[in-house]
Amino acid sequence: MKYVFYVLGILVLTLGISFTIQSDLGTSPFDALLVGLSINAGLTVGSWEVIIALILICFNSFLKRQRPEVLGLLTAFITGIGIDMWLFLLHNLITPELWYSKIICFGIGLVVIGLGTATYLHTNFAPIPVDRLTLIIQELTKTNIFFSRTVIYLAFLIMAMISNGPIGVGTLLTVCLGGLILNYFMPFTEKVLDRVLTQPSTSPNYDKDKKHSI
Repeated sequence: MKYVFYVLGILVLTLGISFTIQSDLGTSPFDALLVGLSINAGLTVGSWEVIIALILICFNSFLKRQRPEVLGLLTAFITGIGIDMWLFLLHNLITPELWYSKIICFGIGLVVIGLGTATYLHTNFAPIPVDRLTLIIQELTKTNIFFSRTVIYLAFLIMAMISNGPIGVGTLLTVCLGGLILNYFMPFTEKVLDRVLTQPSTSPNYDKDKKHSI
């Protein structure tokens, strides 16, 4: 069941990313970097997700002074496929032209990204390297998700500007609100998923105890 939520969370996350890209208001700094690299150097956005993930895995290993979490590549691979899949499906379906429809599209994407990230992170199975970096910085600085996420967003914002990625008002909103939204969803998904994931293990014991009491 844990792996179902792991994949589901990534699919929700990548759906949100695709919404922000289609909004044409600017994406998160990390996604802006991926799109910028895709436009200027070739390959798909999903392919650059995997390449950057490999670099971050090595960087995270250096920060934590432990062996590289190679399993994170699996998550990056699924994420890359998800982004390319949703962009392909939504390319002609969602093309907002009016300013308010772009804002709605971006707003939906931002909230969905937070929900998807919080969902798959709570399974504690091979986080995307950039999300693992968020947790590492949170641990090293002894702060919260909001602070560590914002620091990472600012770093990727500079790199996205260098690569001429799609930076706009949406990018600024992501830097300001992305960490807050994730910080909001983390306890919510923890409460819901803990309840769901513990049911299979507790129900057999419950039935057994019930039989003994009879």
